[in-house]
Amino acid sequence: MAENSAKGDEFINKAPLQENREAGEQTAAAESKQKEEDFGYSLYPERGSSKFKQGSIGESLFTFKHKCHIMLQVATDTSPYAKLLLGAMKSSGCAVYKDRHFSCEDCDGTVSGGFDAATSQIVLCQNNIHQQAHMNRVVTHELIHAFDHCRARVDWFSSFRHLACSEIRAANLSGDCSFVNEISRFNFGLKEHHQACVRGRALRSILAVRKVSREEAELVVDEVFDSCFHDHAPFGRIPHSKKDAKFAYRDYENRDRYYTNL
Repeated sequence: MAENSAKGDEFINKAPLQENREAGEQTAAAESKQKEEDFGYSLYPERGSSKFKQGSIGESLFTFKHKCHIMLQVATDTSPYAKLLLGAMKSSGCAVYKDRHFSCEDCDGTVSGGFDAATSQIVLCQNNIHQQAHMNRVVTHELIHAFDHCRARVDWFSSFRHLACSEIRAANLSGDCSFVNEISRFNFGLKEHHQACVRGRALRSILAVRKVSREEAELVVDEVFDSCFHDHAPFGRIPHSKKDAKFAYRDYENRDRYYTNL
């Protein structure tokens, strides 16, 4: 009888423990989901799951992946922006492989691409990129984030300052704020228009992937703007146009020629 009573007490004591454990697991799952939403993962619904097995016939027939991969290949083969960044990352010990570090996926309609620091992977939004020039800019923009991740070990998830700095650099160096692109957006200006464009696009990117107020985001961008705007690595200059990017790529390719001839 005593033994049965002890077992009964043991069972009675375990019941609330089990309920507490389940409640804790549900809370952790909810916090994890909220954390992903705060980090912008909700904009990339295919992250971690896929309707079709990668490389399957269904994938090639029912998605834009084939076109996306072709445009990616053209970008990495012909864009001086992308070629310089790929070379710089390889020199820094972070070689980029298309099959491993790029992923064509369907995304939310508000974004064209993203850099997933958790997997060191660039996401290309195949449902939102339809022109080669757009693909070139997205690849360049995200490669700048990847370059920063490689050389500076950016704390993407805990430091707004780090995130803001990389967004400023990406907007400044990727061609997002080129004269041609700004004209196409009907944005006109003379005095410090480029700086205003960089600031605005960096702010927009931060607000898209973080649950912060506009005032807080503006404060962080202002704090780091000057130092990050003047950090032109690995270009050595602001490539305002494709011609500028070609010169920067040429200079990068010839960077060691002087020393090898000594």
